Amino acid sequence: MTENNRVEFKAQLTPHLEREVVAFLNYLGGGVIYIGINDQGEAQGVENSDQLQLQIKDRIKNNIAPSCMGLFDVVEEVREEKPIIKIIVASGQERPYYLKKYGMSSKGAFMRNGSASEPMTGRMIEDLFSKRIKTSIGKIESPNQELKFEQLRIYYDTIGKPLKKQFAKSLELLNPDKKYNYVAYLVADNNNVSVKVAKYADTSRVDLVQNEEFGFCSLIKATKLVLDKIDVENKTFTKITSKERLEKKQWDKVALREAIINAMVHNDYTYELAPKFEFFSDRFEITSYGGLPQGLSKEEFFLGVSIPRSKEIMRIYRDMELVEQLGSGVPRILQTYGEECFYFSENFIRMSFQMEKQMGKTVEKTVGKTVGKTVGKTVGKTQLDILQLLIVDPQITHKKIAEKLKLSVRGVEYNIKKLKDNKIIDRRGGRKEGYWIVLEQLEL
Repeated sequence: MTENNRVEFKAQLTPHLEREVVAFLNYLGGGVIYIGINDQGEAQGVENSDQLQLQIKDRIKNNIAPSCMGLFDVVEEVREEKPIIKIIVASGQERPYYLKKYGMSSKGAFMRNGSASEPMTGRMIEDLFSKRIKTSIGKIESPNQELKFEQLRIYYDTIGKPLKKQFAKSLELLNPDKKYNYVAYLVADNNNVSVKVAKYADTSRVDLVQNEEFGFCSLIKATKLVLDKIDVENKTFTKITSKERLEKKQWDKVALREAIINAMVHNDYTYELAPKFEFFSDRFEITSYGGLPQGLSKEEFFLGVSIPRSKEIMRIYRDMELVEQLGSGVPRILQTYGEECFYFSENFIRMSFQMEKQMGKTVEKTVGKTVGKTVGKTVGKTQLDILQLLIVDPQITHKKIAEKLKLSVRGVEYNIKKLKDNKIIDRRGGRKEGYWIVLEQLEL
């Protein structure tokens, strides 16, 4: 990996960090800054990673305008067995961003140009300012100013981040006139936003057999209710072999979760419509309103380039750990379903996931042919058995694998480490919401 228009290396935290962040905020597609990697791309590591992350977040929050909360992530990664800091920056919709110290001037506003962050000219600043999104839901006044946020308080209490008196200001739930904005309306206890989950008898929308609504409450609560409903509808196929019992969902659980959350976060609520979710006899469809953000191409979308439609909603979903990292959702969906599952129009984006009707075909094709052509040359039988279980259930635990294969947990951990070392599998996400993937070189 080398420095380019979307990647910046820093051997250590420097006084000019904010300048690099501003340049990526103003650059369509954003970028990534690595702290602890030198200009040659070699990992040097950092000390006191936790403290450094807090320091970075504080500097970005306080030294850049307009507010970019919800537009960046700061996470720790391990490269060459050394801890480094990864700062993921999304392109903002309130460009130009600038250093508060110098204001909206060539001294304060920067733009990414190749692998460098260069000052913007006065004309560039004026051009970006004229194209600012004027109708973002952070600026639209809530139709109801008598809002309550008990559901939101409960969710923040649950994650150990109780809301303070000034939460409306800190979460940016106020518009420039200090009134509740449309984001506040969406996350309040009561609103008129209806999230519909429909079920049809066949492949058309003619015969509606079930229609449930999960709206009129905090968007966070509605999202969790939809996730629960979809999980119930996502039935399990079972295949009994001479050796064991294998199970597989009708739709990939990880991809579906990412698709649902992605739709809820990136929906254009200025349409005054929530995403809709529809089950057919052969597929599951998700429709979110608003096309691709201005200037974002399909190719960039599929690469995981993130331009949040509402940084305020993104920030709250990040707090709730519903969103793991900026730009991670679409690549996760593409791990299982190809680009063909997406349909784009000017007014909406639709995802269509075909139902898995027979478990055996997919599993046998993926595992059997892979085993015969590639994996069998480098790993043993136990690791092949583990690999098969990981493909069937990417979120399976070490304990569950041990039970199915009659191994010790330590034995499972040893073999999984071997599979990782051989670059056959990789782990994505955290302990609770993480999952296993078979790496690209093994796909047929």
